[in-house]
Amino acid sequence: MNWKYNFAHLILASVVVLGLTLLMVVVDAQARIAFTSERDGNMEIYVMDADGENPRNLTKNRYEDSSPSWSPDGKRIAFVSKRARTPEIYVMDADGENPRNLTKNRHAWLPSWSPDGKRIAFTSGVHGNFNFEIYVMDADGSNQQRLTNSPLLDWQPSWSPDGKRIVFVSERDGNGEIYVMDADGGNPRKFTNNRRANTGPAWAPDGKRIAFASNSNGNFEIYVMDADGSNRRNLTNNRQNDFRPAWFDPAFAVRSRAGLEPALDSSEILSNR
Repeated sequence: MNWKYNFAHLILASVVVLGLTLLMVVVDAQARIAFTSERDGNMEIYVMDADGENPRNLTKNRYEDSSPSWSPDGKRIAFVSKRARTPEIYVMDADGENPRNLTKNRHAWLPSWSPDGKRIAFTSGVHGNFNFEIYVMDADGSNQQRLTNSPLLDWQPSWSPDGKRIVFVSERDGNGEIYVMDADGGNPRKFTNNRRANTGPAWAPDGKRIAFASNSNGNFEIYVMDADGSNRRNLTNNRQNDFRPAWFDPAFAVRSRAGLEPALDSSEILSNR
């Protein structure tokens, strides 16, 4: 399979994941899960208790809303909406109130909060082109800056736990590879080189490893590598496709028991166009 086919396949798979993937906050009685659902006839953002009880529609409009991403303090949710006709990054309070368009004519997807909650990285194809780039903005939508500049796709940004680096997927070398750059866009380094599709990079909570999916063996498997790109290992090794690794961070549970309500990011869910 070539990368162009794989990219189209990933988009289709991601649309399905939007309706099925639940964004676990933490295993706790007060925890909540944000997710995308079509139960009301179109894509909406819902939230429910961790046991599945009390589902509530937060967006309630006739346009597509998807890809929810909790702020680290659990008070806000960034998401993608087509209510302005083009896909844009919005943010709303955790109860669905005060939705605000942060990007405005950016054709933006895949919001990813920085660990300190002050910035949001996202993927954008300005004016609808397909040369997606990685951008970053302040949490209120101001100070938007482009971090990448390549002739082909840069997408799926995810912050390192210390906020100093961003891992992402790029097609700048003709196929999807995992790259890491500094948080200001400097010093990009290619961490994979297998001329196959690599996708869904996710940092370990301690920042020492990166998990991702790759079809370097002919079908998608879950891999992990050290944070410098070395010591790459296949973790799943089966004949079926395995996608979208997500790490569990026990520190969230500790903070929850202390009376806080943390939340995990959903940093690499691709909204359909």
